[in-house]
Amino acid sequence: MSTSALDGIVVVDFSRVLAGPYATMMLGDFGADIIKIERPRVGDDTREWGPPYDVNGVATYFNSVNRNKRSVALDLTDPVDVTRARELVAGADIVVENFRPGTMEKLGLGYDTLRELKPDLIYCAITGFGRDGGADLPGYDLLVQAVGGLMSITGPSADEPTKVGVAVVDVLAGMHALTGILLALTHRDHTGEGQRVDTNLLSVLLSSMVNQASGFLGAGSIPTSMGNRHPSIAPYQTFSTADRPIAVAVGNDKQFKLLATVLGLDGLTGDERFASNAFRVRNRDALCDILEGVFKTDGADHWYAQLTAVGVPVGPINDMSEAFAFADRLGLTATVTVAGSPTPQVANPISMSATPAMYRSGPPRLGAHG
Repeated sequence: MSTSALDGIVVVDFSRVLAGPYATMMLGDFGADIIKIERPRVGDDTREWGPPYDVNGVATYFNSVNRNKRSVALDLTDPVDVTRARELVAGADIVVENFRPGTMEKLGLGYDTLRELKPDLIYCAITGFGRDGGADLPGYDLLVQAVGGLMSITGPSADEPTKVGVAVVDVLAGMHALTGILLALTHRDHTGEGQRVDTNLLSVLLSSMVNQASGFLGAGSIPTSMGNRHPSIAPYQTFSTADRPIAVAVGNDKQFKLLATVLGLDGLTGDERFASNAFRVRNRDALCDILEGVFKTDGADHWYAQLTAVGVPVGPINDMSEAFAFADRLGLTATVTVAGSPTPQVANPISMSATPAMYRSGPPRLGAHG
């Protein structure tokens, strides 16, 4: 039987909704024992976030981030249950929580209190806007996308700021929390010391804005929404075809030459307006008009086959069903069957040759383990 990288690691998970549960599910997939603390009779908010629901009437939102966990129902306003929570922490390696700053301290479960019980404890707190000036602000993904600048660069135009179609900031925060926890585990292995790990949604988003943030900091450039176009590369966007749109991601001059050849536009490579990427960005509108005129003469599948065959990065705009089917055709393991889950689940995207992800149990029933 394969071993797991985190066998023997125990996590007491006070988090709910998405960022924290995503991080702890990833830990659970690689062997950690995740004890999910939930409110009696109510549980994690996402248990009620539907439709859609699975065949057992459970919100599929909850199912997406809660496999490989045990559910323990505790009322953290009850001193008896708080004592039980402390007992669980005393036997654990990691605590994860995403309450508003100060909440765990009021409950008697703050880091300073818990590390007295467990000096080598790793305590990870995920907040919306940090523990200082933003402590009282509600950390919802939509709000962070708005105030963090992401909506200002997303959507068809600057007049229509648009959120990303999934709570991407929560997912990114969960991944950053996971990274911090693993770093802290490595430090503990070296020194025996535990520590507090903090991350917040706004800081994660600003870091994840990468080239857009760097453009502002390094050149004073304030980006705006460009629809599906890229601010620094052309052609790098979607184009209409005879049936449905196609995405074209030309990243260098070689790919542009191949694109022009397939489209029967060899003269473009000798046009000084399009001689390099910088020129193509400056003359983007003229270039795109020329390209789309040809793309509209045939369907997306035709252009995908023709351009992929010569190494031009392109892809049709798939819906979820088509996306999973595409992954299957590529031989990727995109879904898994999990014991106790009535429906398939998305596979962990990290492949490990010696300690692969293990799918031991489906999302738990509320309070099923205590």
